[in-house]
Amino acid sequence: MSGDEGLVVSAMAINVTIPESLRWNDTRRGQAFRLDTINVRMLPDGHLAAKAYGRPVEGGRGAYVSFSVPDRPELASLIAAAADRAAERWAAHRGLH
Repeated sequence: MSGDEGLVVSAMAINVTIPESLRWNDTRRGQAFRLDTINVRMLPDGHLAAKAYGRPVEGGRGAYVSFSVPDRPELASLIAAAADRAAERWAAHRGLH
């Protein structure tokens, strides 16, 4: 494909492991979940959107469920730093292997 005509990038997303010190629990339908991953998406306007994912605290084969990311400065910093790191890695890609 020559140039950018017709090139549509529909999604850009990264997964970020939440450091142990920043993890939290949340509840869905009476079941407690430990949030350990954040999925960060870049929206078409350049802003970021994030969802946290976790597994049931009690273990088992429970679903991997999404939750809103709390409005905490340390989580916002983690997300911004992860987006910056991802941008650096994408810019330095070496093509298909």
